Amino acid sequence: MNLLYDWNPYFVQRTAEMLDLLRRLVEIESPSHDKPAVDRCGRFVAEAARQAGAEVTLVSQSRTGDHLVARWPGRKEREKGFLLLCHLDTVWPLGTLAERPWRVEEEQGRVYGPGCLDDKASAVVVLAALEGLRDVGIALCRPVTVVFNADEEIGSRSSRALIEAESARAEVVFCVEPARPDGALKIARKGTARYTVTALGRATHAGSDHEQGVNAIEELAHQILRLQGMTDYAVGTTVNVGYVQGGTRTNVVPERATARVDVRVRTAAEGVRIAAAIESLRSISPAARLAVEGGLSRPPMEESPLTMGPFRRAQAIAADLGMSLTGGSTGGASDANFTAALGVPTLDGLGAVGDGAHSEDEYVLVSSLPERAALLAALLSRW
Repeated sequence: MNLLYDWNPYFVQRTAEMLDLLRRLVEIESPSHDKPAVDRCGRFVAEAARQAGAEVTLVSQSRTGDHLVARWPGRKEREKGFLLLCHLDTVWPLGTLAERPWRVEEEQGRVYGPGCLDDKASAVVVLAALEGLRDVGIALCRPVTVVFNADEEIGSRSSRALIEAESARAEVVFCVEPARPDGALKIARKGTARYTVTALGRATHAGSDHEQGVNAIEELAHQILRLQGMTDYAVGTTVNVGYVQGGTRTNVVPERATARVDVRVRTAAEGVRIAAAIESLRSISPAARLAVEGGLSRPPMEESPLTMGPFRRAQAIAADLGMSLTGGSTGGASDANFTAALGVPTLDGLGAVGDGAHSEDEYVLVSSLPERAALLAALLSRW
């Protein structure tokens, strides 16, 4: 049997099964900050992984959802294996499904639902590929470990150490996040930083004692303009003040105002530069005080041999399936940023194709489910 040639029809015939699994996952809402909800999704995925032949370990957490580590043996047990990354949490709060239920648009060839693309279709692709390998009787060329983490959308703070520890035992990391909307894999990602900038003034009565007050909102307004001005599209740096809070009442000079800031950079060197600029902010008013907290949360995944090597190899394997793979970069970050920063060869964007992640129009192209399952199965059997 020409194994690579036969993967495409094998998974096309199982498209309905994959869609059913995706629907069931979408209908188990799993917002990052709701541990019981994410754990319900985790229990469902753990059972599905066991049915696909995995040995599953639960990594308990007190505040976030529990993480799952699923392992499949390979032909070369003594060698380093594959590490697959996939997250179960979404950005959508409980109740979103009632407002925007799962739906299939057959004419468009799309399915819609909160979290369908980011990242529940990826869990479907992973499970389908591994179940397919077992069903056809093809041994994995190397052992496979899949980390299904429960906090990717909030920075992977409780799962980062787990991901990094598992990556030390990996020959290559496949991050099964959504592909780019054009289907391209992701060979570079921006790094991210988060900052909280707080201006502290002096509260007084806005009518009878206005001149003695120090308006924290005014001070913060100056800092917001400074921060926004640090954006440099030419070098790929964006600084976005996305949340502002301050004051208590209109007749009180505000004593405190806070801004939360998102920073994206293409290179580690640029990350160092922009961090120094933000952390050196000083108050405009001598009577005001400024506090800056935060820092880099995910290092950039720069285009390098660590990303291009696995990409070229995947291109060659995909060509035998009749697929043409392209690569590109994105401003979003993922857990691939962590593994690439540790020097582990990393390939990202192996999940489904669609668009609208984190938006009300989030969708998955149905045809991409069997295509990506076929690709992943080929990678895991022929790498």
